[in-house]
Amino acid sequence: MVCPVSLPPVGECACVELAEADLTMEPEGTNRLLQDMLARTDNEACADCGNPEPDWASLTLGVFVCQACSLLHRSIPHISRVKSIQDTWDASDVELLADLGNNVAKAKYEQNVPAFYYRPTHTDCKMLREQWIRAKYERNEFEFIEKQEAYTAGYREGFLWKRGRDNGQFLSRKFVLSEREGALKYFNKQDARDPKAIMKIETLNATFQPAKIGNPCGLQITYLKDNSTRNIFVYHSDAKMSDVVYQEMVDWFNAIRAARFHYLQVAFPGASNEELVPKLTRNFMKEGFMEKTGPKHTEGFKKRWFTMDDRRLMYFKDPLDAYARGEVFIGSKENSYTVLPGLPPTIQGYHWNHGITIVTPDRKFLFACETEAEQRDWIAAFQRVINRPMRPQEYAVEAHFKHKP
Repeated sequence: MVCPVSLPPVGECACVELAEADLTMEPEGTNRLLQDMLARTDNEACADCGNPEPDWASLTLGVFVCQACSLLHRSIPHISRVKSIQDTWDASDVELLADLGNNVAKAKYEQNVPAFYYRPTHTDCKMLREQWIRAKYERNEFEFIEKQEAYTAGYREGFLWKRGRDNGQFLSRKFVLSEREGALKYFNKQDARDPKAIMKIETLNATFQPAKIGNPCGLQITYLKDNSTRNIFVYHSDAKMSDVVYQEMVDWFNAIRAARFHYLQVAFPGASNEELVPKLTRNFMKEGFMEKTGPKHTEGFKKRWFTMDDRRLMYFKDPLDAYARGEVFIGSKENSYTVLPGLPPTIQGYHWNHGITIVTPDRKFLFACETEAEQRDWIAAFQRVINRPMRPQEYAVEAHFKHKP
């Protein structure tokens, strides 16, 4: 057997060659060789989601994957046949893995992944991870650039089911994304000439929220309207869920990222891809219910849904509200922002016992969590933001919050 050029250094290849003699002798030899391959740096993480210590492998694709991704590989049995590392392996299957491995497979299946295309991690929703796997191995989207037109064309239109702002019903609406116009628009009627809303690409964000929206491909789109956050909740098709439906939704997501990428390339002409890609879309730092009181601290505490989106802490009466009831700017410790566990001893009116106090230059914000674990997680999220120095453009956002009526 000849080790491919892209495999790790000679020492590791030598381990493979030394173990070859065992392959034809007994299963222990094959298992030992499997462990040697897993120890290679290119195989230490799942080939699809980056989860450390993969314990499954695809016999047909020659990649090492985690258990969660192995279940997704089972949805494409005509492409991938997976097996646990703990099982007994045939010598021929082990030889295939030795010849390939994660780096070799990535060089083939990920050779033309656009910079803006979202590469899911093990913490992302199942649909995103499954569509990434299908795009690579089943649809070969990154081997043939022409297969990427759905999200690279700079223009996309179609119908999505959108949640009504007032009645909560999901209704079919026409959406148009145009890089040239720098906007995502939707229309209440199919033949309407004027859009119901124009969302500028400059402030657009999209994040998958299947549990929150109650649909496997539920997407939350946010944008700024009069410098306040507006939410819309959409999914593709109201029919039976299928791979085509999921692919359509992921294509919309990556088309939004592509539009954002090209906008940022113009806005920051000297910036590298590594600097721009993290700015394309973002998942919320933390979401969940807390109790809050008003600015005078004499009102009773009310249960609200909170979303931490970068430096904006927003609260809603319902998780699917279109507009926040209020927003709090969280600055940096250099600018006198701090977070403290607990509430002032004179405060009353809260039902949950695990308090949090956020101190800003102008006032204190008081919250209460149901559990100690939630309190700990919220404090950690606030601390991450407060420990990060403010960027120049964030001072303008802070000034807007201070002058809000």
